[in-house]
Amino acid sequence: MRALLSVSDKHGIVEFATKLTAMGWEILSTGGTAKTLRAAGLTITDVSEVTGFPECLDGRVKTLHPKIHGGILGIRNNPDHQKQMADLDITPIDLLVINLYPFKNTILKEGVAFSDAVENIDIGGPTMLRSAAKNFNDVTVVVDPEDYAVVLSELKTNGKTSDQTRYNLALKVFETTANYDTMIADYLRKRVNAEVLQDTITMTFNKVQDLRYGENPHQKAAFYGEVVPVKGALTAAKQLQGKELSYNNINDTNGALEILKEYGDEPTIVAVKHANPCGIASDDEIAVAYIKAHDSDPVSIFGGIIASNRLIDEAAAKEMIKTFLEVIVAPGFTPEALAVLAAKPNLRLLELSDITYNEPSYEVKKVIGGLLVQERDTKLYNELKVVTKLKPSEAEMDELLFAWKAVKNTKSNAISLTKDKCLIANGPGQVNRVGALENAIRQAGEKVKGAVMASDAFFPFDDSVKAAAAAGIIAIIQPGGAGRDADSIKACDEAGIAMVFTGMRHFKH
Repeated sequence: MRALLSVSDKHGIVEFATKLTAMGWEILSTGGTAKTLRAAGLTITDVSEVTGFPECLDGRVKTLHPKIHGGILGIRNNPDHQKQMADLDITPIDLLVINLYPFKNTILKEGVAFSDAVENIDIGGPTMLRSAAKNFNDVTVVVDPEDYAVVLSELKTNGKTSDQTRYNLALKVFETTANYDTMIADYLRKRVNAEVLQDTITMTFNKVQDLRYGENPHQKAAFYGEVVPVKGALTAAKQLQGKELSYNNINDTNGALEILKEYGDEPTIVAVKHANPCGIASDDEIAVAYIKAHDSDPVSIFGGIIASNRLIDEAAAKEMIKTFLEVIVAPGFTPEALAVLAAKPNLRLLELSDITYNEPSYEVKKVIGGLLVQERDTKLYNELKVVTKLKPSEAEMDELLFAWKAVKNTKSNAISLTKDKCLIANGPGQVNRVGALENAIRQAGEKVKGAVMASDAFFPFDDSVKAAAAAGIIAIIQPGGAGRDADSIKACDEAGIAMVFTGMRHFKH
């Protein structure tokens, strides 16, 4: 029996080869692997001895030869294949152990040269792996050192691997090479900012962790991250305290981070519950911002997610432990704050240094039988156009933009009401805009008087404006663009309300 071993990850390879040799296997190898095995005292046959052709072009060409691929691909129970192999002096290769050039580790190095990345694109490895995986009925192929043990166990017990093991190993090969090629394509595409939305699309992600369950206990789930870490993403966060993150924790915390990125210019707290903001507030003191965010909806924040774009200090921590929270994510926590929050050992604390980093990218939604892919909504507005007789003051315009950032990140149909840079009420996820407004007004109570209102899409009729006027709202921001915009503008003028059009809709589903 003959095995070909050629690995970049040398972990466990000496022990594996030693046990193969003890069972009477001949070992073929190349380059660094052959050197490592010989240093361990093993007898190794160089691939060049089999091919009769030396390694060349700095090792770029060594296994791309008919005597190698014929030995891997020849079907053992096909008489014609066997005759051709005999005529061509091709000896079967029964076991192939390959792991690929470390392309991922190379591109993750700070300041890596493009030429170095290219040299770490493996050619012969994937070719041999795919050949062996295609011929899994006759050839055992190993791409992961974690599988050495099962292969050795079956060889020792039965003299061969089982059909099921060879099938499973072949499947792992095709998953590995697909991931490898996708990683390379993604690197090359990002290097030149090439269009993502091609006629075909492939994506690759690495598992960060298995999750206990998904949105509900009967659903399996796992968390995956992009191969190259993304600044400001939850995958880059360091957990300092608390239980393992759940599916809903991750989804809601990501939503909180998306909202927080809108407010990178001033100290802000975002509270999220079930993927919608239930509290947003800005203030020079982060503890005060938290109190304002909490008090805007003290019921909904219970069991919620908190995101801060400033260091959590002792004063903020003392306020936060008064309420049951699931997660707090921030650029950091003072030692005094950590000591206070330690009183809630299950509370998850996440440290994320680049919390407001907001690089344009794409988001994906799986639908039955397909995939929806779109750019992330990182824009805020096209223009700020005052369309009413009454113009908002500078302070009111600042407040309108605060509200606009909130409604942009609220599930549609959405209405957000704010006052003094604090979200006082949200009307998310309604099937009509009037219903969203009525819910927000009801939630705000007396605080609605003197508030501003943001709507994620235009008003098709003037009914929402009239309801806002009746509640005491003083200014409105919305995309505009309805066929009956004139009716809404007229209603604002009659009520003495300033209204601003942004020229940009922000549906969020």
